[in-house]
Amino acid sequence: MVNQALKEEVIQLEADFCAALSDPTRIFILYALNESSLNVTELTNELGIPQPTTSRHLKVLRERGLVYTERQGTIITYHLVDRRVIQALDLLRSAMRDRLNQRASLMNELG
Repeated sequence: MVNQALKEEVIQLEADFCAALSDPTRIFILYALNESSLNVTELTNELGIPQPTTSRHLKVLRERGLVYTERQGTIITYHLVDRRVIQALDLLRSAMRDRLNQRASLMNELG
C-alpha cells in the first residue's frame, strides 16, 4: 500500500512538473535557459518558433514555478529556477536511451 505522504507528493509532482514537461517545446526552453538566461526574443530565435508560441510556453513554465523573470526596463529575462530539473531530465533521457538500446539488442538477437 502506498503511504499518504507519497500519494500527496506524487499528485503535487504531476500537477507542478509533469504537466509542464508534457510538451517538448517547454523542455527545449528549459534546456536553453540552463545555458543562459534569455528574453522572449532570444528564446524565439534560439528555438526557431513563433514569439506567441514561446510566450505561451513560458507562461506555463512560470505558472508551474520552473522559470522566473527579471525586468530591466522593457526587457523581461527568463531564468531557470532550479537546475535539478535539468538533471532529472538528463536522467530520464539516459534511462530512455538504455531502454531503446536494450530493445534494439533484443530485436537483433531475434532477427
